[in-house]
Amino acid sequence: MASVIAVYGESGSGKTTSLRKLDPSYTFIIDADEKGLPWKGWRGQFNAKNKNYIKANTQALVYQCMKQIETNPDYQHVKVLVIDTLNGIMVEEERAHKDEKGYDKWSDLAWNVWEVVEYANMMRDDLTVVMMAHAQVESDDSGNRFIRIKTSGRKLSKLTLESKLQNLYYSFRDEDGNYQFRVKSKNDVSKCSHGLYDCETVPNDMLACINKLREFEWGDEMPQLPEKEGSGE
Repeated sequence: MASVIAVYGESGSGKTTSLRKLDPSYTFIIDADEKGLPWKGWRGQFNAKNKNYIKANTQALVYQCMKQIETNPDYQHVKVLVIDTLNGIMVEEERAHKDEKGYDKWSDLAWNVWEVVEYANMMRDDLTVVMMAHAQVESDDSGNRFIRIKTSGRKLSKLTLESKLQNLYYSFRDEDGNYQFRVKSKNDVSKCSHGLYDCETVPNDMLACINKLREFEWGDEMPQLPEKEGSGE
């Protein structure tokens, strides 16, 4: 099964920017928000010609693309698959069904996104799937506030997407203006594999997070992924 890292946070918290060091030669990005990438020169790195970037926000297209990455020999060089964001899929599915009424509508929307997350976990061993999502603040029955993945409809909230994710990081900007990932916390659903990190926050650097997880899970059996040329801070 694939390694999976999910990142959730507010808009502008650095989720997509964390991808800046990933090399286009081994990365494929599904842009479900259809907004492009936030660094200089990205269009020359990720595009249809290079076969490493697609704008797709329906569950059917995203699922089809995932299957291509999984099984098509032409895509076995891909080691990192990014879905940015899950909410882009939710919103498009909701828009497409906006005129429908009743429980079945929300049930279908919930299972569509659930199946994307579930399939990501079952993809090939040498692949890391990175899924981005927006965040929302909620309160429990005791009035305690916490941050979780933003979902469309109560049905998906009840399914609890977080339960399908072993490594779920919260993206935020600290008091000094530095972009960070919170990898474990008591005040939100952030979590990581037991023993992966001995700290609560790490720098906003997806390549470093992926290589950390690859080493943790595979040791020397899975080589580290190289940094994109010219992406130094």
